[in-house]
Amino acid sequence: MIMFNILFLIILNTSSFFNEIKNSSWVRNINGINEVRIYSDKFFVVSKYDATNKTFISTKGGKYSLDNGYYEVMEFNSSDTSSVGDTLYYSNVKINIKNDSGKMIIDGIKYNKYPNEDNLSGAWLMSGIERRGEMRMRDINKPRKTMKMLAGNRFQWIAYDTSKKGFYGTGGGTYSAIDGKYVENIEFFSRDSNTVGKSLEFNFEIKDGDWHHKGFSSKGDPKYEIWTQREQ
Repeated sequence: MIMFNILFLIILNTSSFFNEIKNSSWVRNINGINEVRIYSDKFFVVSKYDATNKTFISTKGGKYSLDNGYYEVMEFNSSDTSSVGDTLYYSNVKINIKNDSGKMIIDGIKYNKYPNEDNLSGAWLMSGIERRGEMRMRDINKPRKTMKMLAGNRFQWIAYDTSKKGFYGTGGGTYSAIDGKYVENIEFFSRDSNTVGKSLEFNFEIKDGDWHHKGFSSKGDPKYEIWTQREQ
Protein backbone atom coordinates (compact mmCIF):
# COMPACT_ATOMS: atom_id res chain seq x y z
CA MET A 1 0.00 0.00 0.00
CA ILE A 2 1.20 3.50 -0.78
CA MET A 3 0.36 6.18 1.74
CA PHE A 4 0.86 9.92 1.72
CA ASN A 5 1.45 12.20 4.64
CA ILE A 6 3.03 15.53 5.48
CA LEU A 7 6.34 15.54 7.27
CA PHE A 8 6.77 18.91 8.91
CA LEU A 9 10.46 19.41 8.25
CA ILE A 10 12.21 22.29 6.54
CA ILE A 11 14.51 20.86 3.88
CA LEU A 12 17.12 22.71 1.88
CA ASN A 13 18.37 19.87 -0.32
CA THR A 14 18.30 16.10 -0.16
CA SER A 15 22.03 15.50 -0.52
CA SER A 16 22.92 17.64 2.49
CA PHE A 17 20.04 16.05 4.43
CA PHE A 18 21.39 12.56 3.75
CA ASN A 19 24.89 13.53 4.85
CA GLU A 20 23.51 15.04 8.03
CA ILE A 21 21.31 12.15 9.14
CA LYS A 22 23.18 9.00 8.12
CA ASN A 23 24.93 7.39 11.07
CA SER A 24 23.34 9.72 13.59
CA SER A 25 20.60 9.75 16.18
CA TRP A 26 18.10 12.46 17.09
CA VAL A 27 16.27 12.82 20.37
CA ARG A 28 13.42 14.93 21.67
CA ASN A 29 11.47 14.87 24.92
CA ILE A 30 7.88 16.01 25.21
CA ASN A 31 6.13 15.84 28.58
CA GLY A 32 8.54 13.16 29.77
CA ILE A 33 8.18 11.01 26.66
CA ASN A 34 11.38 10.39 24.70
CA GLU A 35 11.25 10.02 20.94
CA VAL A 36 14.46 8.71 19.39
CA ARG A 37 15.27 8.48 15.69
CA ILE A 38 18.29 6.44 14.57
CA TYR A 39 19.48 6.62 10.97
CA SER A 40 22.16 4.40 9.46
CA ASP A 41 22.76 4.55 5.71
CA LYS A 42 19.37 3.59 4.22
CA PHE A 43 17.77 2.18 7.38
CA PHE A 44 15.92 3.93 10.20
CA VAL A 45 14.03 3.29 13.42
CA VAL A 46 11.94 5.64 15.56
CA SER A 47 10.80 4.79 19.08
CA LYS A 48 8.86 6.34 21.92
CA TYR A 49 9.22 5.50 25.59
CA ASP A 50 9.01 6.86 29.11
CA ALA A 51 12.33 6.11 30.81
CA THR A 52 11.26 7.50 34.19
CA ASN A 53 8.32 5.13 34.46
CA LYS A 54 10.13 2.35 32.55
CA THR A 55 7.37 2.27 29.95
CA PHE A 56 7.87 1.28 26.32
CA ILE A 57 5.33 2.92 24.01
CA SER A 58 6.04 2.12 20.37
CA THR A 59 8.60 1.52 17.64
CA LYS A 60 8.56 1.39 13.87
CA GLY A 61 11.13 1.40 11.11
CA GLY A 62 12.64 -0.15 8.03
CA LYS A 63 14.14 1.53 5.00
CA TYR A 64 14.06 5.14 3.89
CA SER A 65 15.03 6.85 0.66
CA LEU A 66 15.54 10.35 -0.71
CA ASP A 67 15.08 9.35 -4.35
CA ASN A 68 12.34 11.55 -5.82
CA GLY A 69 11.35 12.80 -2.40
CA TYR A 70 11.51 11.35 1.09
CA TYR A 71 9.71 8.07 1.74
CA GLU A 72 9.79 5.20 4.20
CA VAL A 73 9.09 1.49 3.72
CA MET A 74 7.78 -0.13 6.90
CA GLU A 75 9.37 -3.42 7.96
CA PHE A 76 7.98 -3.41 11.50
CA ASN A 77 5.50 -1.40 13.52
CA SER A 78 4.65 -2.38 17.08
CA SER A 79 1.51 -0.24 17.11
CA ASP A 80 0.12 -1.30 13.74
CA THR A 81 1.51 -4.51 12.24
CA SER A 82 -0.91 -4.21 9.31
CA SER A 83 1.21 -1.31 8.01
CA VAL A 84 4.23 -3.57 7.42
CA GLY A 85 5.11 -3.42 3.73
CA ASP A 86 3.47 -0.02 3.27
CA THR A 87 5.38 2.77 1.58
CA LEU A 88 4.82 6.13 3.21
CA TYR A 89 5.53 9.11 0.98
CA TYR A 90 5.89 12.51 2.62
CA SER A 91 4.79 15.60 0.71
CA ASN A 92 5.99 19.16 1.33
CA VAL A 93 9.17 17.82 2.82
CA LYS A 94 11.42 20.54 4.17
CA ILE A 95 14.44 20.24 6.39
CA ASN A 96 16.43 22.81 8.29
CA ILE A 97 19.50 21.49 10.08
CA LYS A 98 21.50 23.95 12.16
CA ASN A 99 25.02 22.59 12.00
CA ASP A 100 26.35 25.09 14.50
CA SER A 101 23.91 24.08 17.22
CA GLY A 102 23.46 20.43 16.30
CA LYS A 103 19.68 20.71 16.10
CA MET A 104 17.05 19.52 13.67
CA ILE A 105 13.70 21.30 13.72
CA ILE A 106 10.59 19.19 13.09
CA ASP A 107 7.29 21.04 13.14
CA GLY A 108 8.83 23.66 15.40
CA ILE A 109 10.25 21.02 17.79
CA LYS A 110 14.01 20.70 18.15
CA TYR A 111 15.78 17.35 18.10
CA ASN A 112 19.24 17.11 19.60
CA LYS A 113 21.73 15.48 17.26
CA TYR A 114 24.18 12.83 18.35
CA PRO A 115 26.81 12.31 15.61
CA ASN A 116 28.74 9.13 14.96
CA GLU A 117 31.78 8.63 17.20
CA ASP A 118 32.89 5.02 16.67
CA ASN A 119 33.29 2.28 14.06
CA LEU A 120 30.25 0.26 15.18
CA SER A 121 27.69 2.62 13.66
CA GLY A 122 25.43 0.81 11.25
CA ALA A 123 22.50 -1.54 10.83
CA TRP A 124 23.52 -5.02 11.97
CA LEU A 125 21.75 -8.37 11.62
CA MET A 126 22.33 -11.19 14.06
CA SER A 127 24.10 -13.90 12.08
CA GLY A 128 25.27 -16.17 14.86
CA ILE A 129 24.51 -16.98 18.50
CA GLU A 130 26.09 -19.48 20.84
CA ARG A 131 23.78 -22.10 22.31
CA ARG A 132 25.08 -24.72 24.76
CA GLY A 133 28.64 -24.11 23.67
CA GLU A 134 27.85 -24.35 19.94
CA MET A 135 27.78 -21.37 17.59
CA ARG A 136 24.62 -21.51 15.51
CA MET A 137 24.67 -19.43 12.36
CA ARG A 138 21.61 -17.69 10.90
CA ASP A 139 20.59 -16.82 7.36
CA ILE A 140 20.35 -13.03 7.46
CA ASN A 141 18.39 -12.96 4.20
CA LYS A 142 15.32 -14.61 5.72
CA PRO A 143 12.31 -12.42 6.65
CA ARG A 144 12.70 -13.33 10.35
CA LYS A 145 15.35 -10.93 11.60
CA THR A 146 16.98 -9.54 14.70
CA MET A 147 18.40 -6.17 13.71
CA LYS A 148 20.44 -3.80 15.84
CA MET A 149 20.83 -0.15 14.89
CA LEU A 150 23.75 1.83 16.28
CA ALA A 151 24.51 5.49 15.61
CA GLY A 152 25.19 8.64 17.56
CA ASN A 153 25.79 6.70 20.78
CA ARG A 154 22.26 5.28 20.58
CA PHE A 155 21.39 1.63 20.05
CA GLN A 156 18.24 -0.38 19.49
CA TRP A 157 17.58 -4.01 18.64
CA ILE A 158 14.34 -5.22 17.06
CA ALA A 159 13.09 -8.77 16.51
CA TYR A 160 10.55 -9.03 13.69
CA ASP A 161 9.34 -10.96 10.65
CA THR A 162 8.37 -9.10 7.48
CA SER A 163 6.59 -12.09 5.91
CA LYS A 164 4.30 -12.57 8.92
CA LYS A 165 4.24 -8.87 9.82
CA GLY A 166 5.32 -9.99 13.25
CA PHE A 167 6.88 -7.85 15.96
CA TYR A 168 8.54 -9.82 18.76
CA GLY A 169 10.34 -7.33 20.94
CA THR A 170 12.78 -4.45 21.18
CA GLY A 171 15.07 -2.64 23.54
CA GLY A 172 17.47 0.26 23.40
CA GLY A 173 19.24 3.16 25.01
CA THR A 174 22.74 4.61 24.90
CA TYR A 175 26.01 2.82 24.30
CA SER A 176 29.77 3.26 24.24
CA ALA A 177 32.43 1.30 22.38
CA ILE A 178 35.95 2.01 23.59
CA ASP A 179 39.10 -0.14 23.52
CA GLY A 180 37.25 -3.39 22.89
CA LYS A 181 34.62 -2.73 25.56
CA TYR A 182 31.02 -2.31 24.42
CA VAL A 183 28.54 -1.09 27.04
CA GLU A 184 24.77 -0.81 26.67
CA ASN A 185 22.77 1.42 29.03
CA ILE A 186 19.18 0.23 28.74
CA GLU A 187 16.49 2.93 28.65
CA PHE A 188 13.57 0.84 27.36
CA PHE A 189 12.74 -2.83 26.92
CA SER A 190 9.38 -4.01 25.60
CA ARG A 191 9.59 -7.46 27.24
CA ASP A 192 10.76 -6.66 30.76
CA SER A 193 10.63 -3.19 32.31
CA ASN A 194 12.81 -4.38 35.20
CA THR A 195 15.75 -4.39 32.79
CA VAL A 196 15.52 -0.60 32.33
CA GLY A 197 18.37 1.16 34.09
CA LYS A 198 20.82 -1.73 33.81
CA SER A 199 24.19 -1.48 32.06
CA LEU A 200 25.60 -4.50 30.24
CA GLU A 201 29.29 -4.75 29.35
CA PHE A 202 30.68 -6.90 26.54
CA ASN A 203 34.06 -7.56 25.01
CA PHE A 204 33.89 -6.87 21.28
CA GLU A 205 36.01 -7.05 18.14
CA ILE A 206 35.50 -6.86 14.40
CA LYS A 207 36.54 -10.05 12.55
CA ASP A 208 36.35 -10.12 8.75
CA GLY A 209 33.79 -7.32 8.88
CA ASP A 210 31.57 -9.07 11.45
CA TRP A 211 30.99 -7.77 14.96
CA HIS A 212 31.66 -10.35 17.69
CA HIS A 213 30.70 -9.61 21.26
CA LYS A 214 30.80 -11.67 24.45
CA GLY A 215 29.42 -10.99 27.87
CA PHE A 216 26.33 -11.66 29.94
CA SER A 217 22.65 -10.95 29.33
CA SER A 218 20.44 -8.90 31.64
CA LYS A 219 19.54 -12.19 33.36
CA GLY A 220 23.18 -13.07 33.92
CA ASP A 221 23.37 -15.74 31.23
CA PRO A 222 26.57 -16.01 29.11
CA LYS A 223 26.12 -14.40 25.71
CA TYR A 224 28.21 -14.69 22.56
CA GLU A 225 26.72 -13.17 19.41
CA ILE A 226 27.92 -12.43 15.89
CA TRP A 227 26.42 -9.52 13.94
CA THR A 228 26.80 -8.86 10.22
CA GLN A 229 26.44 -5.42 8.62
CA ARG A 230 23.16 -5.14 6.76
CA GLU A 231 23.41 -4.21 3.11
CA GLN A 232 19.86 -4.58 1.78
